[in-house]
Amino acid sequence: MIKELFPVLNELGEITGSATREECHSGSFLLHPVVHLHVFDKNGRLFLQHRSPCKDIQPDKWDTSVGGHVDYGETVEDALLREAREELGLDSIQARFLYSYKFRSDKEYEYVNTYFTVCDQSDVRIDFNEIDDGRFFDFNEIESLLGKNFFTPNFEFEFKKLKDAGFTVNDFIL
Repeated sequence: MIKELFPVLNELGEITGSATREECHSGSFLLHPVVHLHVFDKNGRLFLQHRSPCKDIQPDKWDTSVGGHVDYGETVEDALLREAREELGLDSIQARFLYSYKFRSDKEYEYVNTYFTVCDQSDVRIDFNEIDDGRFFDFNEIESLLGKNFFTPNFEFEFKKLKDAGFTVNDFIL
């Protein structure tokens, strides 16, 4: 079995080395880059994925539309397109950058690169080998479920960041 290799970053976001998935998820808190893509439909609803109960991080929780690690030697943009294709079958997307931030959980330390796109619901084709389930949520439904152990802590942090940045559902309606 080939071990996944991730870039390791310094606090400025510069690559300083590499480490395996196991090393990054073992509580070593090696800073490593990930991508998040918020997928909105034309009505401004946000697609969320349900994480498999078998995941090593935050199993059985609802999470960002698309999320994944950047592989060593891969660009952030290439990782974003790969993950969107692998998880939701989105082959050609026009993703726009929102922001980057650092997020530390009880097991890992991530440098999160966040993007969004808008697409037709029919464009989303869930790969059930990648994620457990998924559906579109409106903002009111998301807000009613915050703080109830329904979402991953990272998604709740990111949703608050999205709202604090002044984004509203209207910003994501075509």
